[in-house]
Amino acid sequence: MSTFEMSAAPVALSRAASIPPSCLHDVFRSAQAWELVHRRAPIRLHVGEPAFGPPVEAIEALAAAAREGRSAYTSAEGMAELREALAAKLASENGHDTGPDRVFVAPGSCQGLAALMQSMAEPGDEILLPEIHWPIHLQQALLAGLRPRFYPLDRDFRPDPDSLADAGGERTRLILVNSPANPAGVVLDEPFLRAVLHIARRRGWRIISDEAYEHFVFEGEHVSMASLERDVPERERLVHSAFSFSKSYAMTGYRLGYIAVPDARAASALRVVQEASIVAPPTPVQYAALAALGVPQAALRNRESVRANRDRSLPSLVAAGLLGRVPPGGWYALLDLASVGLDADVFAAGLLAEHGTAVAPGRGFALRPTVDARCRVTGIEASPRSHGLLRIAFCGDGDLLATGVERLLAAASGGRA
Repeated sequence: MSTFEMSAAPVALSRAASIPPSCLHDVFRSAQAWELVHRRAPIRLHVGEPAFGPPVEAIEALAAAAREGRSAYTSAEGMAELREALAAKLASENGHDTGPDRVFVAPGSCQGLAALMQSMAEPGDEILLPEIHWPIHLQQALLAGLRPRFYPLDRDFRPDPDSLADAGGERTRLILVNSPANPAGVVLDEPFLRAVLHIARRRGWRIISDEAYEHFVFEGEHVSMASLERDVPERERLVHSAFSFSKSYAMTGYRLGYIAVPDARAASALRVVQEASIVAPPTPVQYAALAALGVPQAALRNRESVRANRDRSLPSLVAAGLLGRVPPGGWYALLDLASVGLDADVFAAGLLAEHGTAVAPGRGFALRPTVDARCRVTGIEASPRSHGLLRIAFCGDGDLLATGVERLLAAASGGRA
């Protein structure tokens, strides 16, 4: 029997092949299918796509860079001029003690977070994620070979610092903190962040702080976690931070974010991952980012636009008992349909099919995978509390948001939208 005639041995499932797709992409595809059938767009409350667009300055800078041929490779870290501007922004606005040598430009903070986890992961290491989390964070951790553990949240989706230490195990090495949070819009204050730092220092954990929604705090103020380590020697700092141009400057499709790491050793490891995975961030888009940083008032205008949407449409959900309170930050609200006896998956499917309104069921934000020794997913369940949860985005067109909320309320009460 020739080599080509021999029966092939079964191919082992790869780590990536074992990871389920994000629920967000499932809903995105369902909304697209509805649009093809009905020949009109549904109301898109399932996706964080803002009603406002990028600053004109960013658009013009992108076009000028492309026209003028400023499109050659930069370093894996990104364009030096942009990293200098980002380091200055982090120092003046976020309170960081950093420099351009510790700032990395990424094609979206999503890629930056994935690269960061890869640069920090060791075989068998565990990462602590909030029990209700952005699904992409879980995918990123699993792809990096990290074993996920979950820390509990209270009824308002806020973490309890007293429970954090007990949530970790002997192999826990990382904890991810997201403020303002996706999906619930929770904003973590300085006392809580200091408590996390204290626990992490005592337990030997490093910290990933996802601050993509930094400019969207409506109550209180945003505290950038790395600012709390300004007076700590560089070699003892724990916080690795992620930021995005997608939210603050509505540059969602431009795909640009940035990562700030605490020391030279972390920078060296992340540089290798960036070299291997992207070679360099897209150059014309970096010029757009540089221009956007020159108009900080754009981020403030965008915040007020999202705040106006929140204040217009979300109080009715609170009054109906579907939302505990209007979110203090972010672009999203996490509703709970359990009080009206509804399953979020069934409700979301009906809301799209019958009322042309797309929302994201909460199960996908609360997945708890079982993994084997190679960190391949062998089984997956959702937290029981997620069955009634539903995420809506309130960053889009205000009138469409108001109509979508009206339809949701009518469907939840058994009426017709």
